[in-house]
This record gives sequence, structure tokens and C-alpha cells, in this order.
Amino acid sequence: MLEPDLFDVEAAALAHAKAAHDDQAGSHRFALGELIAHYERLMRETRRLIRRSDRAEREMNQLNRQLHELTQQLEYRATHDSLTGVFNRGAFIESATAALAQSETVLIVLDIDHFKRVNDDFGHPAGDAVIQAIVKCLGDILGQQCTIGRVGGEEFSVAWQNESLESAILVAQRLCDMVAQLRHAKPVDRPVTVSIGVSWSPRGTDFALAYGRADEALYEAKRNGRNQVRFSALDPTSNAA
Repeated sequence: MLEPDLFDVEAAALAHAKAAHDDQAGSHRFALGELIAHYERLMRETRRLIRRSDRAEREMNQLNRQLHELTQQLEYRATHDSLTGVFNRGAFIESATAALAQSETVLIVLDIDHFKRVNDDFGHPAGDAVIQAIVKCLGDILGQQCTIGRVGGEEFSVAWQNESLESAILVAQRLCDMVAQLRHAKPVDRPVTVSIGVSWSPRGTDFALAYGRADEALYEAKRNGRNQVRFSALDPTSNAA
């Protein structure tokens, strides 16, 4: 379907002028002819400018879309770990802090046991693959119900709202067992385990306090031989603010 002509009225006026021009003689005919020529040139130039404006608008819209996509990419990179796709440390702390302000929250802190040996024995690419496999395991078990973050080189943390300590410990133990059973791609030829600390905190608990208790539980797990879960719970009747 043809697009409507923006100059229908002007084109009609020009047609009438040409008809009048054909009926004129002498100086009037010459003057009207010049006027018609100028009017036609004006219409051509106006059409050209409109086409240029439309093209510029399309290009601007395309640039705006590209800018929006780039902004989204930059925002994602600013808040996510490039290797695993989970939140980075800063974004996780922000999310966990908001969760603690809204409701009772479980924090799970996970550390890969003897990870330096994995890198030393098999190389950093193999170590990266081990990290990715463990994070996938985390995602498979926890799904979309939790916030997962990489808070250190081989340390990860989970914020889980409105969950009991007992349920969280069961999930953490399942995670610990599943990681130990993973078979990693070559050249890694042995199991890799994790130590896990869990804390439960009532609504309004400061993040540093909640995380500190989970971290203490993690180091208790490490001191007791690794590849296990330890926990810490704040008394919900205490003043946690």
C-alpha cells in the first residue's frame, strides 16, 4: 500500500496553477511559470528534508536501542561474576542486606576445600571448570528461590528468605554430599569437596552480624576436617538490630 502524500493539498494547488498557466499569455504566463517552478523546487526540497529526517530518526532509534542494550550489559557486568554468572560480592551484600531488612533470612557460606591444590595440580582452567560445576550444583538444588553470590575466589554465599534453620541445614548437607559426588572433567581426577557454614537470623539483623556467624560456622567446619556443614542461629527473641 502506498504511503499517503503529505503534500496532497499543495499538489492540488500546483495542478490548478499549471492549468491556469496554460490559459495565460504574455507576462502573466511567464510570472506564473516562474512561481510554479519555484513551488515545485520547494516541494522537492521539503520532501528530501523529510526523507532525511525520517532516516535520521530511524538511525537515532537504532542508536537508542544499542545504547539501552549496552547499558544493560554494563549493569549486568557491574553486578555479576564473569565466570559463574552469579552476583558478585557487592551485589550479593546489597541483596542480602535487603533480605535481612524484610524477613528472617538464612545465610549459607560455602568454601571449596583445598582449592589452591586444584589450581596447582591441574591448572587454573581446570580450577575454573570446577568452580562452574559447583555453582551449577548450587543452582540445581536451590533454583530461583535464593540469591547466590561469589564473595571470594573460591567462596560463595547464599541468602534465603523465610526459611527455617532446620530446612536450610538439610539443603546445605545435600549440597555438601552432591558436590563430593561430582565427577569433574579431565584433568581433574579426584573428588573436590566443600565446607559450609549456615546462619539463621531474624528480620532486622545487620548483615555483618549474620554473615559473621555463618563465616564462624564455616571455619568450624574447616577446623573439624572439612567436607561438612556447621550452623549458627541467632535467638529470635534477642535484640538483633
